[in-house]
Amino acid sequence: MSIKIKSARLSFPSIFNTATFGGEDTGKFEATFILDKKDHADVIKEIQTEIARLQKDELKGKIPADKICLKDGDESDRAEFAGKYTIKASTKKRPLVINRDKTPIVEQDNVIYAGCYVNGIISLWAQNNQYGKRINGQLDGVQFVRDGEPFSDNSVGVDAFDAFGDDDDTDTAFLN
Repeated sequence: MSIKIKSARLSFPSIFNTATFGGEDTGKFEATFILDKKDHADVIKEIQTEIARLQKDELKGKIPADKICLKDGDESDRAEFAGKYTIKASTKKRPLVINRDKTPIVEQDNVIYAGCYVNGIISLWAQNNQYGKRINGQLDGVQFVRDGEPFSDNSVGVDAFDAFGDDDDTDTAFLN
């Protein structure tokens, strides 16, 4: 069952290239959608209902919250997740990524980034194998909706440096 998520903030996007974790390629494209508890109440309920169904029908019982792709942001240490839920979805096949007018987006377009607003299509599935029981999100597609305040990428900006003239010794100017 596909679930449509409308106008959610995008976090940790790896939708053009596979994600890396601990320096290792995961082999998966990933995205985390941030859902406001008030604005996204209907889709959160839809997701929770599907999770409950999968636990009952596929896994034959409840599983711990840390094994479910939907997380309560109030239980996170990330300030941007307060008052929200997050849902992580991934896929081994590159997902459909489109613009508002449904034209394809490529990485070089610089349209999709952590903090922008997107629509997403995901589906939930139950994992029950030698690696354990989980409820996972399958990432099917992402559509850019609008710009948002970018999340920090921890990169150094121009303000981190001091200006100095041609007459200054560049070796000592940086140290001052």
